[in-house]
Amino acid sequence: MSGSRPLTVLHLVANRWWTGSAEPVIRLLTGLRARGHRVRLGLIAGDRFEQKAREAGLEPVEGLSLELRGNPVRALADLRRVRELVRVERVDVIHVHHSHDHWLGWLGHGRAALVRTFHNARAVRLGWPTNALYRRTDALIAVSREIEERARRAGIAADRLARLDGVVDLTRFESGDDGAAIRKEFDLGAAPVLGCVARLAPRRGHELLIRGFRLLLTDYPHSRLLLVGKGEARTRLEGLVGEMGLAREVLFTGYRDADLPGVLQAIDAFALMGAGSDESCRAALEAMAAGRPVVGRRVGALPETVVHGVTGLLVDDDRPESVAAALRALLAEPERAAAMGRAGRERARQLYGTGAHAERVEKIYRAALERRGTGRAYAR
Repeated sequence: MSGSRPLTVLHLVANRWWTGSAEPVIRLLTGLRARGHRVRLGLIAGDRFEQKAREAGLEPVEGLSLELRGNPVRALADLRRVRELVRVERVDVIHVHHSHDHWLGWLGHGRAALVRTFHNARAVRLGWPTNALYRRTDALIAVSREIEERARRAGIAADRLARLDGVVDLTRFESGDDGAAIRKEFDLGAAPVLGCVARLAPRRGHELLIRGFRLLLTDYPHSRLLLVGKGEARTRLEGLVGEMGLAREVLFTGYRDADLPGVLQAIDAFALMGAGSDESCRAALEAMAAGRPVVGRRVGALPETVVHGVTGLLVDDDRPESVAAALRALLAEPERAAAMGRAGRERARQLYGTGAHAERVEKIYRAALERRGTGRAYAR
């Protein structure tokens, strides 16, 4: 870290699940801590987010509920706790990630700067009273250009709005067994393998990918598609695969965690057709870190993340024929696909690593503090 004094930063995240904001928050806190800052984390306890935070050496703040269901007694207790933390621990920045913790952060931030990250476009509300809340926030962060544009429509001033790329644990996805264990588990042999890591939920683009993959089989009948993840749509998707006669070619791996790097290293190309709750499209960043070319629709941050023709291919519409053409182009030229994978890994190293991400966020924090210190913050 530079000569600037270390900061004390409190993140409030009204989330309990290992999805959406959870992984980016842990990566950011890890990076900030490595830069010498003191970090505190408030979350909804009792599930995977808390478990993963503890595994990363982040002890969640005690005495915070952050539960969304209306309970005025609990909400008041949370507010008192946040104000206490700001006062006793001399918190410099409160960084919030959802509407619930945004309101809590605003009510309790006192002397601290207030920063908000929007992880998806629907989180940006266009009407009152949230637009007033945005005006009283010292800095707001968008993780995709689509979110940034919506934030501008919400009336957020340009000098308070920052565009920030996603973040990925480079070391984790650069190491592994090159996918040998996964290829053995699913009996993939030397078959061309495509893969997608995404929650099995509506509007995640799995149907489009499956239909595009079916068209690909005309030219590459031995290829396989790995669908990695869990979710409420699995039964429906399995039914669709069965109806198409693709039960041998489309494989549902279930949720993978510890061996996810091996899953990505086992595939020849990664495909993502929907952005999900984290529009930085972290799964695509992980695939890039693993050295795999990415085929993606122009959703979320994918248009900015994937350099078309360099680190992968972008699909401009929702036609299965377009998806099949992109996948076919990579399988037809494996050396070109491998070069795209290497270029993607280098791009991930340059732009999406934990250290670079934390450095950019620190600059946002210091700008927010300077704004408050010069009297240009909105009156509260």
